[in-house]
Amino acid sequence: MPSPSFTQLSCLAVAWLLLAVSALADEPRGMTPSDYYDFVFVNDPQISPDGKKIAFVRGEVADDRRSRETAIWLVGSDGESEPRRFTRGDSDGSPRWSPEGDRLAFVASRNERPQLHVIATDGGEAQALTTLEQGTISDFHWLPEGDAILLSLRLDPWVEDPRQEEEEEEEPQADLTRISQAVYKQEGRGLLDEARTGLWLLDLDSGELERLVHDESWNVHNPVVSANGRHVAFNADKGGEEFDGGFNQDIYLLDLRRGESQRLATPEGRASNPVFAPDGRALVYNHQAERYAPTELHRIELGDEQVSVLHQGMELSVANVHWPAGDKGLFFHSDYRASRPLFQLQGADGNWRLRFGEAASVESASFSADGRRVAWTQSDEINLPEIWVADTRRGGQKRLTGFNDELLNGLALRPLERFEFINDDDFEVDGFVLRPVDFDRNRRYPVILNIKGGPGGMWGHQWFHEYHMMAAQGYAVIFTNYRGSTGYGHEFQSAVRLDYGGADYRDNMQLVDEALERYPWLDQEQLYVTGGSHGGFLTNWITTQSNRFQAAVTQRSVSSWISEAGTQMFPPRSMNAEFGGTLWDNFDYYWGRSPLKYADQVETPTLIIHADQDQITPIGQAQEWFYALLNNDVDTEMAIFHGEGHGLSRAGTPVNLVKRLELILEWFESYRD
Repeated sequence: MPSPSFTQLSCLAVAWLLLAVSALADEPRGMTPSDYYDFVFVNDPQISPDGKKIAFVRGEVADDRRSRETAIWLVGSDGESEPRRFTRGDSDGSPRWSPEGDRLAFVASRNERPQLHVIATDGGEAQALTTLEQGTISDFHWLPEGDAILLSLRLDPWVEDPRQEEEEEEEPQADLTRISQAVYKQEGRGLLDEARTGLWLLDLDSGELERLVHDESWNVHNPVVSANGRHVAFNADKGGEEFDGGFNQDIYLLDLRRGESQRLATPEGRASNPVFAPDGRALVYNHQAERYAPTELHRIELGDEQVSVLHQGMELSVANVHWPAGDKGLFFHSDYRASRPLFQLQGADGNWRLRFGEAASVESASFSADGRRVAWTQSDEINLPEIWVADTRRGGQKRLTGFNDELLNGLALRPLERFEFINDDDFEVDGFVLRPVDFDRNRRYPVILNIKGGPGGMWGHQWFHEYHMMAAQGYAVIFTNYRGSTGYGHEFQSAVRLDYGGADYRDNMQLVDEALERYPWLDQEQLYVTGGSHGGFLTNWITTQSNRFQAAVTQRSVSSWISEAGTQMFPPRSMNAEFGGTLWDNFDYYWGRSPLKYADQVETPTLIIHADQDQITPIGQAQEWFYALLNNDVDTEMAIFHGEGHGLSRAGTPVNLVKRLELILEWFESYRD
């Protein structure tokens, strides 16, 4: 056999090179901040009354990268058909099936002001049901006969007809807001006006809009309609304390025929989120005896108003309760050891079992009319939320959409690794490690301590793009659900109360030590720290107490509890409860747990990221920290995002959200060995 020629060898070499390049091109890559622009977001699934179809909201980043576009989509619950777009708008949301399933109502901004629309489910053009010139729709519910819709409208309570334009003042008016109540601003709204949320009834035949309940001194919260359409339950504070920072709320029952409402005899405290029994004879609701008490689940009989406790809230904090027809047990969501499954309460003794979403996060469960089918969104640390469905009796859960599969299959995403340690109070604490994308056990990797906010809430088995982008840059990421987090029982959650900068700080620092001991490939000489909100406070606090970190990025943080108390949106009653008294009663705690007091001890180079419309940790917190670090010759920079609020990292303008991620990575890279 003749030997191959030089030309043949060259051709073979080129072919092998092309094959190698092609193979490399097919290799999954690390996630970058700009991948956010390609995410598809699904939420608010609503299963049809017959359980055969699911309507949901599908969103994506707009081409201008400054907004998001949403439309209503449909998918069959049998999983045999592809999801399809159902509405044509780019700002459509809140789909709700009519009782017969022949129509779908939704909110859309086809012009400037969002209006309620309806569309036949067999196709056709959407029609506007409302022509509001004042106020906004915050919620709506079909009445069982399908001939009317209950609207929650936020508008000035003296407005007689929100379909008419507000009359303009003839004389020029001063640009002035006069404030006399403690609750005077809110995240996402800024300074509050006099608008209140009330209930209105929209007759679909006549188009008439009837005012049911609307008062200038309180808001209607969480309205629900009984199965027979006779009653509406809601919670409210009619005692005049809501805008003074009051905590207590009561459950009210509105009779739609008589137009009268009565307060139910619930125990003292906050009663909220009522849910009717399928037969309409009882309600269940959440109850807290006081601000920091566990959230219990109560049942009240509507005949004699006898109250019983179904769940005492010490192990799980029950939220988003569902009472489907034909089923013996209530369903509910709850944070649970880094996941958020759908649970079912069984019997009267408070026993519960996990039904759907183990090691995942389940949101927005929706049940068919007979209670046999349930749909929800589900995510975990390597999967964005998608639509799932199951039979409530047989189980057999099934994923129905995979909008993000193509993108995610091309990315190198690792699952979290969980480990446990015992802290100084004998609590078992969860720690998590995310290995870098290019992991090689023979190398040593820099470590980012990423501190969650809160102190309530938790991280774990839910989608969070941020730490994947850090791992793609060659960092190991560690975090913990420190004391104060939900999902580990009420005692654990309460352990940080009146100890900010204490229990939460020690758990995070112990996490670092435990991780370094367990994973020898972590580089203890290259430690970095970041966090937002309470995590931002802890980032500041850590740099006043330790010089172990090469660099820090503090986000929407608190630097001084003194100035925070007087400038953020929470009223004195709330802050006094959180800090065990007023500034004058407990000054040493407010100031003693303020990073600003110890700013002269900071040596860690720090990037400060903040938003100028943040009402939870106002911009002054960033400015004070920047001033203090400059004054003490610390290498620092402040990045202020304009027009953004506290939620920049999750729901901010896409181009700003992505830039924030880039700034974090750039700052750490500039101090990386």
